Amino acid sequence: MELVCPAGTPAALRAAVDAGAHAVYCGFADETNARNFPGLNFSREEMAEGIAYAHARGAKVLVAINTFPRAGDQPIWHRAVADAERCGADAVILADLGLLAHAAERHPGLRLHLSVQAAAANPDAINLYAEAFGVKRVVLPRVLTVEEITAINREIDVETEVFVFGGLCVMAEGRCSLSSYATGLSPNMNGVCSPASHVAYAEQSGAQEARLGGFLIHRTPKGAPVPYPTLCKGCFTSGEQTGHIFEDPVSLDATRLIPALQKAGVRALKIEGRQRSRAYVGQVVRAFCAAVEAADKGQPMPEGLLAKLTEGQAATTGAYAKTWR
Repeated sequence: MELVCPAGTPAALRAAVDAGAHAVYCGFADETNARNFPGLNFSREEMAEGIAYAHARGAKVLVAINTFPRAGDQPIWHRAVADAERCGADAVILADLGLLAHAAERHPGLRLHLSVQAAAANPDAINLYAEAFGVKRVVLPRVLTVEEITAINREIDVETEVFVFGGLCVMAEGRCSLSSYATGLSPNMNGVCSPASHVAYAEQSGAQEARLGGFLIHRTPKGAPVPYPTLCKGCFTSGEQTGHIFEDPVSLDATRLIPALQKAGVRALKIEGRQRSRAYVGQVVRAFCAAVEAADKGQPMPEGLLAKLTEGQAATTGAYAKTWR
């Protein structure tokens, strides 16, 4: 299976490639990219240099152009597709139907991958994208079980890619109304989920409070780790229950499920974390290279190597083996 690794900066790209990544995904420093954070991403010149660096060492580069174009501003996204091809990208990762149609028509030699932002979670949807636009790979939403992924792969001819480590999105991918409501910025349109510019921490009555857009998301005892205030991992009151209604503030780690995902027909394993440091990227990539090698040899999965890098030093297998609340 191909290991697809994150790169939020040129330094992270080099770290991922040097650590053994088969492929790296990254984006331009603008709103065409769903990780549109200050200090991250690539200029056109940096993208061309990064792709050349990866190719010289046998790795691929996939360019994420995975937000949804605003009416009247489509040329921004069209230029991104053209520039990705000019820079030598091995594929572009797209979500918008119109942009997929544009890329298929104007850039017929460019390999197209369907972003997780498209939320294609059944064979009919995936086959439609393949037939209409020539999509070669689909990144599956993080809401499917291994059994559901197996069933999907039986009915499609395109490659599937799944997330195995990092942030866990429990909403319909990229369509988080909670984050949009709290901050006024859309993950789909602006490329920002729970943006740091809207995060505030304060000490109140001996407890640490974390807010997003003015909304209290977490209250933790003084001295305890304070989770980042992502709304879907916040504390809510529903009826008589108060707690993490949607998901706990932990990270996805599906290392132990790699053999099952391999058996399910998954072609590529994806690590989340384009906002992370190059040191983080290098460590995670090395760990998953070892896991993929072990899977290929039929050996047990190495576990616990990345516990210190997970949110709250805890992990979940998410929907892969989930009892929904």
